[in-house]
Amino acid sequence: MRDVALSERLKAVADMVTVGNRVCDVGCDHGFVPIYLVQQGKSPRVLAMDLREGPLRAAREHVAAYGLCGQIETRLSDGLHNYNIGEADTLICAGMGGGLMLRILAQESKKAASFRELILQPQSEIERFRRFLRENGYKILDEEILLEEGKFYQVIRAVPGMEECELCKLTDRYGPVLLQKRTPVFLSFLEREAFLYEEILENLRKQGLQEDKRRERYEQVEVLLRDNVQVRHMQGGCF
Repeated sequence: MRDVALSERLKAVADMVTVGNRVCDVGCDHGFVPIYLVQQGKSPRVLAMDLREGPLRAAREHVAAYGLCGQIETRLSDGLHNYNIGEADTLICAGMGGGLMLRILAQESKKAASFRELILQPQSEIERFRRFLRENGYKILDEEILLEEGKFYQVIRAVPGMEECELCKLTDRYGPVLLQKRTPVFLSFLEREAFLYEEILENLRKQGLQEDKRRERYEQVEVLLRDNVQVRHMQGGCF
């Protein structure tokens, strides 16, 4: 059977895994990332876990179809609840909301901190999620941002360790590594964000700023736009 094909988003997640690491994939869905990791020789063993019976059954069928039952174990689990410390080196958690991902890490904090690295792809609340990592003893070592089917996705590689940060607000919001890399996709993301903020401000001005709530919203968006402008005019490596 030919190698499994991943979307650009999932390939970016899988490619961040350190070669040779055993992997635990929380929220494995249909099991294609674990299959890819084994097929590519990136991981000798993967534990594929999901909360839902349906996707886990599909993952089990796919693993069997690719003949990888000896290297990929499927397990029903709510987050890390049924994971045992020491079973894996890398945690993958991708394709879910940042709030849910935060809850998974917080509820099993000792288990989460036992991994050598965490590959994370929050779909929302990314600034809050980065702040959680920083405040709970994780350091971001690598990040990628990509555009797929009109939507921006961010992938984070974090390890246990304190993050030194003088500009925490901006690094939480935009990512310390992405701020250094300043890839074309990241710059495109900043430009789109600035356009949306300017559009919001223009609409608020047209509606009038007499109401307190509307004026407060205008001031909030102004701050966001100033931060965006500051980041766009910074030179790479300043973080």
